[in-house]
This record gives sequence, structure tokens and C-alpha cells, in this order.
Amino acid sequence: MISRWLGTNVPYQDALQLQEEHIRRIRSGGTSETIFLMEHAPVYTIGRTRDQSSLGETSDLPHPVFEINRGGQATYHGPGQLIGYPILDLQNYGRDLHTYLRLLEDALVATLSDFGVTAQNREGLTGVWVENRKIASIGVGVRRWVTMHGFALNIRPESLPPFLRITPCGIDGVTTTCLHHESGLQPTTQEVGEIAQNYLSAKLAELAENLPAS
Repeated sequence: MISRWLGTNVPYQDALQLQEEHIRRIRSGGTSETIFLMEHAPVYTIGRTRDQSSLGETSDLPHPVFEINRGGQATYHGPGQLIGYPILDLQNYGRDLHTYLRLLEDALVATLSDFGVTAQNREGLTGVWVENRKIASIGVGVRRWVTMHGFALNIRPESLPPFLRITPCGIDGVTTTCLHHESGLQPTTQEVGEIAQNYLSAKLAELAENLPAS
């Protein structure tokens, strides 16, 4: 898997189009599996669900809303947050979406550990937590076993206030946190992205190596 850093303030629509194009190229065998890393311009997203109450009154939200083909309720993306979109063919990794979700969580937990932060997943909830504070959200879409969307890891404090305008991931009373608060360190988003990509690549390679012979 190769990694591409797309920069900061990336419009959500541009990243969505890039993912769509990359999915088509992977299906045709024309490119390698890739993780796109970036910071988004401010945006709220929600999965395609009838219950969109986690967004509250959309007319009151300060940023645009995108309804997309991923699981989960409302979340926020914006400056100070590491976004990772792995475009992978899950046929290379056992075609197990739940295993893939747990693998994303494990890669982020390992990344945070490098900065002295003890994080974990929580039974029945997708994402990564530090005690009862949510530090990362995960939501993926799959098309013919090719993945899109991915994870959002809060790095800097500026990523947190917009969550107060919604019910993050549909969980009442959830508190969000960020790496700078939890670690006392101030790594850049790109620096954290490089570490996350390395852990994700290693865990994917391990998963592929341990698959039963077909």
C-alpha cells in the first residue's frame, strides 16, 4: 500500500471524487492500493440512514453536510484532524469487513501509543477512545470488496468545537478529545499520518500472510 498526503483544507467533494476514481482504477488493475491522507475543509458527514437526528437541525449547522455511503451517524471533519482514506481490495485480506474495521482501530491505537497515549476500542462501538473520550471515528464503504472512506483522528484542539453542534456518531453525551490534549505533545497531522500509515500497512501485511490457503 502506498501513501499520498493531499495537504490541508481539502474540499470534501474533491476527496470523494478522488476515491471514486481510484476505486475504478483498482477494479481494472490499473493502480496500487493507496491510503490518501489529508485535513479537510470543515464539513459534516452522515451515512445513508433514515434516522439523521444526530445532525440536529441541519439549517443551524455552520458547515456543509454530505450524506455518503458509509456506516454510522453524524461526524465532523475539518482542520486539525487527520483523515485517512484507504482504498483497498478486501479480496486480498479475507473479505471480512468486521476484521477490517477492527484492524483500522488497532492501527490507530498503536499510533497513539507512540505518543504515550493509551487508547482502546469499546465493545459494540466503532472508533477509538481514551477512557470515555472519543479521539477517532471510523466509517467505511465497500464496493465489490474495494473500500473507501476510512478514519478521522483528532490531532489538534481546533478539531473539537464543531462536534458540539451534533451528536457525534449518534452517541448521547460523548466527549471528544484530541492527541495534543492527551499527549501534551504537538506533532503535525502529517507526522501522525505517516505513523498511522506504517502501522496500517504492517497490520494488513500480517493479515494477508495469515489467511488460510485457498
